[in-house]
Amino acid sequence: MTPQELIQTKYTGSISVLRDYVNISAQTIGILIAGILFWRIIIAYQNKKNKNRFKSTYFESSYSKHWRK
Repeated sequence: MTPQELIQTKYTGSISVLRDYVNISAQTIGILIAGILFWRIIIAYQNKKNKNRFKSTYFESSYSKHWRK
């Protein structure tokens, strides 16, 4: 592009519109990445929590312990 075309595009506003689109796109990608990271952290916390669950002895009986024999 010639300098005259650059000046013309600058004062018509098309460059600032492109800058706004890039800014919004960067924010969208940042929010998406932050959301995925937050989601993975919550999943890891839930898996850790499920491993430490209290095991009920309600269904334990002599039959249930030896039913495969």
